[in-house]
Amino acid sequence: MNFAGGRAMNARALARSYRHTAALHSPAMRASVTAGAALAGWHYGRGRGGGWWRHGNGGYGWVGPLFWPFAYFDMYDYALWGPRVGAPFWYYGYDDIYAGLFGPYDYQGLSGYLPPRDAAGGPDRLALLCGEDEIAGLPIDLIAQTIEPTEVQRTALDDLANASVTAAQKIKAACPTSIALTASGRLASMQQRIEAMIAGVATVQPPLEKFYGLLNDEQKARLNAVAEDQERKSERRRNRSLARPCDVAESSSQRWPTEEIEARLHPTDAQRAKLAALQDASSKSADMLATSCKPEEAVTPTARLAAIGKRLDVMLQAVKQVRTALDEFYVTLSDEQKAQFEAIGPRRTSVADKQDNRRYGRR
Repeated sequence: MNFAGGRAMNARALARSYRHTAALHSPAMRASVTAGAALAGWHYGRGRGGGWWRHGNGGYGWVGPLFWPFAYFDMYDYALWGPRVGAPFWYYGYDDIYAGLFGPYDYQGLSGYLPPRDAAGGPDRLALLCGEDEIAGLPIDLIAQTIEPTEVQRTALDDLANASVTAAQKIKAACPTSIALTASGRLASMQQRIEAMIAGVATVQPPLEKFYGLLNDEQKARLNAVAEDQERKSERRRNRSLARPCDVAESSSQRWPTEEIEARLHPTDAQRAKLAALQDASSKSADMLATSCKPEEAVTPTARLAAIGKRLDVMLQAVKQVRTALDEFYVTLSDEQKAQFEAIGPRRTSVADKQDNRRYGRR
C-alpha cells in the first residue's frame, strides 16, 4: 500500500461529510465514507474490487488502526429502527478478528492515519471516524416529535438524551491515539473498543427502559411506524446484491493461511502446537459469533439494545479467547518469525491491489 503524499485519509472529504451531518445517519453513506477511508492509500485512492477485509455491506471493520468506525451510529440504528436499517451492526464478527490477527496495513500505511507532524492543529483523522458527541447521540428531537411526550415522559426522554451523549463519549474515548504494529496490539485495541461499546450499552439501557415503559400503546405504535418508514427508505437505498449479515458462515470468508505461515516461519514442533491451539481458539470464536448472530429476533427498542449487549459480550469473549492463544504462540517466536508473521496481512493487501490494477488496466 502506498500512502505517499499524505493520501492516507482524505480529511477534506471526511470533513465535508461531517458538515452534512444528516448524511451520516444513512448507513449507506457511512459505509461509503468508511470504504473511502479504509482504501485511501491504495495506488489510485481506492481499489475498485475492495479490500479483502471488507464487510458484506461494503463497509470496513478496520480503518487503519481504528476498529469499528461510527460504532455508536450502528448501535442506535439497530436499537431504534430494527434489523433492516441496523444491519451494519451485525456485519461485525469473526472476519474482523481475522483482520486483527493478519492486519491489512503495513507501517507506512498505518502512519498515514496519524495527525500530520508539520501541521499544527491539523485534523485528527481518526477522530472524524470515531464519531462526534453532538451528532452521535440518539435522534431525540425526532422521537419527541413522533410521540408528543407528556411532561413526565419528556423528563425521561431528557435523561435518555443525556445518557446517550455520555455513551457516545465513552465510545469515542476508546478511539486509538497510536498505531499497533503487532497482532496482539491490534486485538488489544479491538478489545478496548468493544469494552467501551459495552459500557455505552450499560449507560443507555436503564433510561431507555424507563422511557419506553412510560409510553402508551399509541405512542409505541407511532415509534414502530417511524421505524417502518426508516426501513422502507433503507430498502430503497440498499444494494440488494450485497450479502446480508449472518448469511455467510463467520469462518468461511477468511481462510487460515496455514501454508504461508509454515513457509514463512518454519515453526518448530513446539511452535506448531501453540499455532494449532491458536487456530482452534480462532475456530471456536467463529462458531460462537455465528451462533450469536440473530438480528431478526428482537422486536422492541429495549430488546434490541439488550441484543446488542449480548452480541458485544460474545465478541469480547471471542477476542479475549483468540488474544490469549495468540500471546502464547507469539512468545515462542523469534524476532525474525514475528516479522514474517506480521507481513502476511500487508502482503495479501499488496497482492490484491496489484491484481485490481491489472484488472482495470492500471500500471
